[in-house]
Amino acid sequence: MSDSSRDTAEGAGWGSAERGAYRRLMPSRVERISWLDPRMLWAARNGVLASWFGDPTGRTRARRVAQRAAAGAPADKVIRRDDPDRFSFLVLGDTGEGDEPQYAVVPGLLKEGRDTAFAVLASDVIYPVGSADDYLTKFFRPYRDYQAPIYAIPGNHDWYEDLDGFMRVFCDDAPPLPPGPAPRPLTRDWLRSLLWHRPRPGDGGRLAEARTLRSGPAQQAVQPGPYWAIDAGPVRIIGIDTGLLGTLDAEQGAWLREVSRGPRPKILVTGSPLYVDGSHHPCPIDGGGTVDDIVRDPGHHYVAAIGGDIHNYQRYPVRLADGRTIQYVVAGGGGAFMHATHTIPRVDVAGVTERDFRCYPLRGDSLAFYSALYGRRLRMRRFFTLTESEAMTVIAERLGIGPTRVQGAPPRLTRRMRLVAGLLGTGRRPDRAKRFRLPVRKIYTQVFSPGSATYSPPFFKCFLRLDVGPDEIRLRCHAATGHRAQEVTPPVEDEVTIPLK
Repeated sequence: MSDSSRDTAEGAGWGSAERGAYRRLMPSRVERISWLDPRMLWAARNGVLASWFGDPTGRTRARRVAQRAAAGAPADKVIRRDDPDRFSFLVLGDTGEGDEPQYAVVPGLLKEGRDTAFAVLASDVIYPVGSADDYLTKFFRPYRDYQAPIYAIPGNHDWYEDLDGFMRVFCDDAPPLPPGPAPRPLTRDWLRSLLWHRPRPGDGGRLAEARTLRSGPAQQAVQPGPYWAIDAGPVRIIGIDTGLLGTLDAEQGAWLREVSRGPRPKILVTGSPLYVDGSHHPCPIDGGGTVDDIVRDPGHHYVAAIGGDIHNYQRYPVRLADGRTIQYVVAGGGGAFMHATHTIPRVDVAGVTERDFRCYPLRGDSLAFYSALYGRRLRMRRFFTLTESEAMTVIAERLGIGPTRVQGAPPRLTRRMRLVAGLLGTGRRPDRAKRFRLPVRKIYTQVFSPGSATYSPPFFKCFLRLDVGPDEIRLRCHAATGHRAQEVTPPVEDEVTIPLK
């Protein structure tokens, strides 16, 4: 097994190393998404419109589910497979930018996933707006050599075109929805409909060509809709659709309660993680209650909840009052630009402390990555850039935690190192980190996200492999740095065994 980022800096992808072979998988011309382009911002406006004028996702989803039911999809939305009591599957989230970081995940995924029964994509299959024609280079081409079915749940970006592309690819080529009833003039719905982004005429003209890349019988999968359950071996895997704003409509909430009942062990896959960045986000359901209420109910027997949306890896083993432990995992590092981990404060949530918490990239690697990024962007490399060793050292001081990776004597802390760490959002508490800092999370994502995709290693991408047995599940987070060494032997950045009984 190769070194991980917890072992050596080289295991994290720092230093000079042979570039991976992933570039041979890529098309000769790659679109690079830029949120600085006003046309891109305008195309991706539906999330903002939903927050201003009301979210129509629930109504649209209900119409799509009814359309699939009329076409013969099972009423309970359960996919029943014939997997044995021992099988494996992959999970990766937020994949579809179609550039170097996404393709850098593929060689390791093919190696570790060669004997897996299927894969699940957790959120944002396609960036920027879920267009059907983007599936050629952002779904079918990268995963053409994966010889098993791929299931998916949509993220907010897949909803920016009312889920048309997603439904055509994953739901038996579901036709476009007919127009719904016209809203009353001068209402909020009417204002939203005037500005709403819809698929362009002719979108999907390349889908026939795209499907030839994953045309093998073993690769085929049909979903009953944007949310579903899979009965596989001893477990039930339940995928939910959290739409544009990270909520569930009442109809989906009622379905989730129904398919969650019973003693069979369950794993939730969601586009909105329930624990992330040191805080709890239980995910409200229209009409009352939350998704996490359902996950925690002892009568439902959940053992894990895996979410995409945030582009890194995090794990929170939450021990409940009845003695059960549920593994809450963030798994959004499948290809899109990297979200920082160094902005995560010292963890103390739901009984989970720093001793229990895991993340990838390590906070020090995240800080070193963003310091180099800002050094390039602001043309102040000498001031901003921290070595990975300097970043690890200043993280350890500011968060009051031991260094995660120790190689040689730590560097002497300087005023510059502390200042850069503070400017980039590293603090002991969330309030301290927010006093003054350069945009690293939400604003950075909106304005500078293409730059954090760097297009040269290390990328700090990852995917999950889950090995299911009659009594336990072994969950491993594998890294993809973009270097050849980590392609040949994808390092394990985290591993946990989850009992089923």
